[in-house]
Amino acid sequence: MQTRNEYLGALIRKNGGYHTQSKNKKSKLLDEYCAVTKQNRKYVIRKLRSGAWVHQLRAEKLPVRRIRKSKYDRAFVPFLITCWKIFDRACGQRLATLLHDEVERLRRDGELNCSSAMAEKLKRISPRSIDKKLINHKEKEKLKQKRSTAANPLLFEKIPVKLSDEWNRNEPGNVQTDLVEHCGQSAYGNFIYTLSNADIATGWWEGGAQFGRGMVVTQQTMDQAKKRCPFQWIEIHSDNDSAFINQHLFAYANRENLKFSRSRPYHKNDNCFVEQKNNTHVRRCFGHLRYDTEAELKIINGLYEKQLRLYKNFFQPVMKLISKERINGHLKRHYDKPLTPYQRVLQSRTVPKEVKKKLTAVYVSLNPAQLRREIDVEFKELRKFYDGKQHCVPLSKFNPKPINNSVTFLNCPTSRISVT
Repeated sequence: MQTRNEYLGALIRKNGGYHTQSKNKKSKLLDEYCAVTKQNRKYVIRKLRSGAWVHQLRAEKLPVRRIRKSKYDRAFVPFLITCWKIFDRACGQRLATLLHDEVERLRRDGELNCSSAMAEKLKRISPRSIDKKLINHKEKEKLKQKRSTAANPLLFEKIPVKLSDEWNRNEPGNVQTDLVEHCGQSAYGNFIYTLSNADIATGWWEGGAQFGRGMVVTQQTMDQAKKRCPFQWIEIHSDNDSAFINQHLFAYANRENLKFSRSRPYHKNDNCFVEQKNNTHVRRCFGHLRYDTEAELKIINGLYEKQLRLYKNFFQPVMKLISKERINGHLKRHYDKPLTPYQRVLQSRTVPKEVKKKLTAVYVSLNPAQLRREIDVEFKELRKFYDGKQHCVPLSKFNPKPINNSVTFLNCPTSRISVT
């Protein structure tokens, strides 16, 4: 194509131009050009009219632009990455100042094994060049972080994502589950977790305490909570914690004919029902103290199996959100009539009558004041174990007023199920 364009330009110059000539001279020029190049006559006419061949010819004759050789070649980048990691991945402007002052120290301490010429390059490099040379490495680190979140991508594909507005909120058995840590101010070592399970339709709650967050013990605690629940479970919904998203719990759901779904990553509101129960049924009761002994585990499990679940499910009304209305920048929420989870189970049409009769018999046999006293006694016992474990004076002698971390279970407000 370059040769053809050069030949066409030579013909036009020989004949004194093309567009200014008569029709006969244009025809002779086209005949000669098409006879030599074997190109279509109409194509050549369009080519001459557009003038594209001139631009192609000029572009082909332009000299090749030389690329300036960079001072900082591939051998330089590994040393720059090493310094970048040592100084906590600082930005280019901060790292340039550090390199100018600290490169010789790193060489002297044996942390940076490079030649004197390479050290001089590290001292002279500009902030812009630092950011430019680190672009590819930073992108690789981001990709590694993204891939590390999905430890088992095939299992994540088998467990579907379900949003909060996709739930059947009228049928009991759709349960959201979550783990609550009792680690205090440090997550080091082995400590107690609470497995919290909340039914969406009725607000019925079942809890269980366990050591650690292993998949086997989590499945066992969930199975115990499932057996204590008065109605059959249909579906379990969890977050993306590896304590739930694993082959062991997935196989357990298949054996028990349970549907299994999960929340979107970093969207806690998809698990909003059990998150509220974590606050009202766990945190407000046990506070943020650290529990990590067998005696404490036994007391907490006793509360969950006997007093606490009965007190919460039979004598704590729940208000369900019906609708929300925005009025002049304010959000007004409308709730239904406050009912206890027990009353909502009785109103459900899917729960068998035999189960309702058993629940009614349990309700008649209960004394809320006696339950309240038993709960307070258990919490005092739990606090004794905690204070004895700390080998210090009880906190009550320093601060007689109730504190947030106190295990005193008094004036616990009613829980609410909100629909976002």
